[in-house]
Amino acid sequence: MRPALLALLVCLASAIAQTPEDRFRKGVSLFFDARIKEALAEWDAQVAADPATLPYHWQRGIALYYADRFADGRAQFESHQKVNSQDVENAVWHYLCVARLESRAAARKALLPTTKDPRIPMKEVHALFAGSGTPEAVTAAATKAGGEAKAYADLYLGLHAEANGDPDTARRHLTAAAAALPKESYMGEVARVHCRLRKWESTPATPPAAPAKPSPPAIPR
Repeated sequence: MRPALLALLVCLASAIAQTPEDRFRKGVSLFFDARIKEALAEWDAQVAADPATLPYHWQRGIALYYADRFADGRAQFESHQKVNSQDVENAVWHYLCVARLESRAAARKALLPTTKDPRIPMKEVHALFAGSGTPEAVTAAATKAGGEAKAYADLYLGLHAEANGDPDTARRHLTAAAAALPKESYMGEVARVHCRLRKWESTPATPPAAPAKPSPPAIPR
């Protein structure tokens, strides 16, 4: 067999072997390694091959945020809202995308409604991003609940602070979340990826350093 034809057949076989499930798992691994564009290449290929997975793919939405594809991220979280309407985390990441596209005021106006997320302190987190709550209320609810609630509070307090142009507070909360959430926690890995991209202090669970990404500017009100 000619070498060129053999190489073509190998490439075709490799492409055929990449099922949507394979691409999802590969994308997760790449994202956890802070290789955002490569992760999205896998996930974009996944949803192209199996469009039915798109509404459920909140992981892709988070990666779109870190890739500065804010319009695509907004659309992803709006799609996820249709299949998971009571997830405060989905509403928060939607807010972050809209805020970077337009302004915090526009993001508050477009904040996806949730009323039945039972996790503590998600009710307080939603109120914080809506502009009717406070960081103190989030912290108080999380502290009272104990366990991982405090780490989740730190994650979303950090993201809120960064959106408000307060990198010092953002760094304090997000590095705490990165240190506290276990390796098997997807959002723990998100916190660690965030810290790597911002070149903030590492934690024991953080992989080797990735290329730096500057902290974004304050989002207009």
